Amino acid sequence: MKSKTKNNLLALVEGAAMVALAVVLDLLMSLLPSLPNGGSITIATVPLIYYAYRRGTGCGLLAGFVWTFTQLLTGGFYPPPAGTLWANALCFLLDYLIAFTVVGLAPVFARMCGKNRIVGYSVGAVAVNLIRYLSSSFSGVILWGSYAPEGMNVWAYSFGYNATYMIPNAIIAGVLIVPLCLALDPKTLRKFRRESAE
Repeated sequence: MKSKTKNNLLALVEGAAMVALAVVLDLLMSLLPSLPNGGSITIATVPLIYYAYRRGTGCGLLAGFVWTFTQLLTGGFYPPPAGTLWANALCFLLDYLIAFTVVGLAPVFARMCGKNRIVGYSVGAVAVNLIRYLSSSFSGVILWGSYAPEGMNVWAYSFGYNATYMIPNAIIAGVLIVPLCLALDPKTLRKFRRESAE
């Protein structure tokens, strides 16, 4: 019982550290130029995805959920043009809650690659960032359509605009997670060994 409590406490501390690291990385990346209507290229998802691989989907979702609120605290909430309660609630759901919590689902997608854990780690990192892309794009269609240039299809604008930063984010996360997990296997905290994946 004592060791389980100690393990839970350690998982909590690790989660807090990974959320803090994600916030710091996000703030550092915000020094780079951002897009005019929001969105930027960032590596902030990587520590949270790594944590989800280390501690599992439940802990990963909890860390992502906490990250949602740190985003609100550090970046603020941008209400959609409609300004209604319904629009604000939907904006919170699509642009914040889903977009940041979903990183905890990386292990679900990683497991689809079977015993090839390193490929799975990359696939999981890309997949959760693509879900973030879809969530932001649907938000753009439903809530931010008035920002589309006159005469342009709102679906094409939203999916195109969000692709300019979310697709690079997905690729970067999928690439960076591989050397990180090879250097420090999330399951053992030692250098990754093939036999440990079987």
